[in-house]
Amino acid sequence: MTEELTPRLGILMLDTQFPRIPGDVGNPASWAFPVRYAVVPGATPQAVVCEDPEPFVQAFIQAGRDLIGQGCTGIATTCGFLSLIRSRLVQELGVPVAASALEQAAQIQATLGPKKRIGILTISAPNLTRAHLSVAGVPPDAVIRGVGQTAFADSILGNKPDLDTVRARRELIQAVRTMIVEAPEVGAVLLECTNMVPYAADIARETGLPVYSIWSYLNWFHASLSPARFPAP
Repeated sequence: MTEELTPRLGILMLDTQFPRIPGDVGNPASWAFPVRYAVVPGATPQAVVCEDPEPFVQAFIQAGRDLIGQGCTGIATTCGFLSLIRSRLVQELGVPVAASALEQAAQIQATLGPKKRIGILTISAPNLTRAHLSVAGVPPDAVIRGVGQTAFADSILGNKPDLDTVRARRELIQAVRTMIVEAPEVGAVLLECTNMVPYAADIARETGLPVYSIWSYLNWFHASLSPARFPAP
């Protein structure tokens, strides 16, 4: 394998069975560059989002070490709620770690006008605590909205083998529209959940706002792991 084709980005996957459609971080076709994956057994969406990721920290660390052993020089995860464990992954793995889409929030806010706020769409607002937001550097005045009891949330958190993408697209667009009606000062949307990425373009088209996600974050992250080559001047 040539240097250009050697995966530099290693992605730690939750233990899931729902479809990883194009755009989803867990679908290799979502990336214009090669990546490596490692599944963390038992770390289901329910366990990580609605319960406590703490019992799985060592398993995430070991899976990260395995990816580094295969040549990865940067590690990412597939759940925004894992912002809670990034500091320990960094400490134990010794390579750069991008654990959550939320980690972009401060940079996004800096691009907005003084009267604009960042709006965060999450798969579970009740479970997205101040601890998750604070450790990721999310501005305290960010607007937070969950998707509620939707088919999308039911499929992802319930870890079901099927996903109605047409209905999910409609649900996510409506959730962002409601956010904007309730908080018209929202100037950009950040998708906390990695499984929302396939619908980012539709949300941007329907709202006219820039939409950020784990996909935008990891493309930026990877650009430093494998810088582009340019012809000599």
